[in-house]
Amino acid sequence: SVGLGGKILKPKTKRAKRFLDNRAPKLTENIKNAMIMKGGNTSMTVTQALKDIYALKKPSAVLYKNTKISTPRGLCKNSQSSVFCLCLQEFFSKKTDSSLFLFGSHNKKRPNNLIFGRLFDFHVLDMIELGIEKYNSLSDIKVTSKCPEGTKPMLVFAGDAFDHDNDHKRLKSLLTDFFRGPVVPSVRLAGLEHVLHFTALEGKIYMRSYRSLLKKSGCRTPRIELEEIGPSFDFILRRTHLASDDLYKTAHKQPKALKPKKKKNISHDTFGTKFGRLHMQKQDLAKLQTRKMKGLRKRRGPAAAAVVAGETSPKATEGE
Repeated sequence: SVGLGGKILKPKTKRAKRFLDNRAPKLTENIKNAMIMKGGNTSMTVTQALKDIYALKKPSAVLYKNTKISTPRGLCKNSQSSVFCLCLQEFFSKKTDSSLFLFGSHNKKRPNNLIFGRLFDFHVLDMIELGIEKYNSLSDIKVTSKCPEGTKPMLVFAGDAFDHDNDHKRLKSLLTDFFRGPVVPSVRLAGLEHVLHFTALEGKIYMRSYRSLLKKSGCRTPRIELEEIGPSFDFILRRTHLASDDLYKTAHKQPKALKPKKKKNISHDTFGTKFGRLHMQKQDLAKLQTRKMKGLRKRRGPAAAAVVAGETSPKATEGE
């Protein structure tokens, strides 16, 4: 860590050293934590929505209940009077090591407002503002059982806007970062039980949460049924604050150690078959090693020359 005057402070205890090692840059990043906070003015709808999203995001999330901060800088007109940037970047993000945030607010001009955002190097990268038009909480939808805490969800995005519109493309990337959970090498079949479905249609975003049920089908492959477990949102896209192309490219830059190494002289066809090309030097066939046999051994001396000429045999020569 760096103290006042640029002086490097070394940890004095093993616990502090482990803490700093955990925060140090790594080739494989830590799980992205999220800060969920509400502004000074909120409604019951926003408060309950933040709690439900926190339940989906747990355990990699922190819920702040009493943070009286204004609208994030970059979306409000009076940026100088906003203290959100100072609190978020310098205090909350470093304290919890969080790179994602969700901010809830409510006012007459923009009722039931949610702001999804992410950070890069403890600075705001991009933010997207969504308004809640219709909302069903976890308690409103009666189900037999819920998904366990920490279940890695399957994300489904439907709609042409997620592939063609720039704002919806960035929203898709942001929602994927927010809800995808930890990166795991493998997942068992029974663990694929939570589905988050996002649909972009006519300028609105519909978010639904389902639980996948594995039913008997009479064969080895089970029959899949979806049961809605909540919460469900009908969002409308409002203001956006997107990072520039250069900053966005810098945020996605990978170290050289993680980039896949390109293998030379290897190609694949349309069916996935691997082909390799070998480059061999010119060979002298006179020196080529063939199968070793007694009849092919080289003979030395005058006896060998006589045998080749057909004059006598080796045994007769030895007898004489």
